[in-house]
Amino acid sequence: MESCQIPVNIGLRGVKIATTRISDVDGERGRLIYRGYRIEDLAAHVGFEETAYLLLKEKLPNAAELGAFRTELAAERAIPSSLIEALQVQPATSKPMDILQAAIALLANADPDIHAGTREAADRMAVRLISRTATVVAAWDRIRNGRSPVTPDPQLDHAGNFLYMLSGSVPDKETTRFFDTCLMLHAEHSFNASTFAAREVASTRAHMYAAVSAAVGSLSGDLHGGANVRVMEMLQRIGTVDRVSEYVRSELDAGNKIMGLGHAVYAVDDPRAKILEPMSRILGEKRGELQWYELSKAVERVSREEFRKRKGIELPVNVDFYSASVYHAMGIPTDLFTPVFAVSRVAGWTAHVIEEQFAGASPKPVLYRPESEYVGDYCGPDVCEITPLGAR
Repeated sequence: MESCQIPVNIGLRGVKIATTRISDVDGERGRLIYRGYRIEDLAAHVGFEETAYLLLKEKLPNAAELGAFRTELAAERAIPSSLIEALQVQPATSKPMDILQAAIALLANADPDIHAGTREAADRMAVRLISRTATVVAAWDRIRNGRSPVTPDPQLDHAGNFLYMLSGSVPDKETTRFFDTCLMLHAEHSFNASTFAAREVASTRAHMYAAVSAAVGSLSGDLHGGANVRVMEMLQRIGTVDRVSEYVRSELDAGNKIMGLGHAVYAVDDPRAKILEPMSRILGEKRGELQWYELSKAVERVSREEFRKRKGIELPVNVDFYSASVYHAMGIPTDLFTPVFAVSRVAGWTAHVIEEQFAGASPKPVLYRPESEYVGDYCGPDVCEITPLGAR
């Protein structure tokens, strides 16, 4: 048998597979833009609902357009009673991301535009998915804890409604504003794993719910959406600032990663982390739980020092590092951190599905069909000879 060189699995890093007008990530300069706007400028002036409109419609809305969009979101926020009943019979120990993925698939059956196949119908489906993903996540947390789901309040914005449906209490303005910014920061990030999954499914001409369900499944993986969960678990294991140095050094000695530090794309600090850091401090002070911010700062400082000493490189902070303590201070359960990621990223996923299926960035949509390098056996000159069943 001829020997062949086994290709290295690089996870498509550095491989450009399509064009997009939605977002750009410049890892060398630490820059993230949505539709041409810097993330820092959006965070200072624009909320999640405006951002979702921008991602879907390719422009920021004027006041009338934003008002109409908010009305559409509010009108679609309630989920069918049949879905509530389906959630109520699930084991309370079910993983929230598994529940969300199943719920997205079930919601497809309730969408009148599911097989329409037009851009206008896709826009309407996107609004429903953005609205109802948040409702499903909040409803499941209450159901699994033996409480009834909270009916959405049409007077609250998307961020405020989620926190209200989760806790049953209207959140204060500062917490709502911070959560709104968190949703905006997580709404889109180019061709990450879950977005690529959504686009790959969309390229087959499957409907939007199938693509988003696939994206949720991708996001549930430990290497993608669960990083801020592991950051919070790390902080809880460390416990106090005086244990940080010992923890970081022992983890690095064992060849382990420090969660929330390092990134597949950014060579410098994630611009989103810079926006989240002061939120962590402010919310920590407000809740009387500043220790999580202080622990985070200590882990960041010691980890950077150790990496400079051991490898001579700077270790960038990513978006998950401070979002963990921010969400914790907001009272969001740790195992909901990844579903909350989906509550935000569904805006980006749906924008990518629309772009993939309606040729927003290329002359013709194309079915994704990559190739692989076969490294299996050849038993004969062409194919393996099959031994009869009785002789095996």
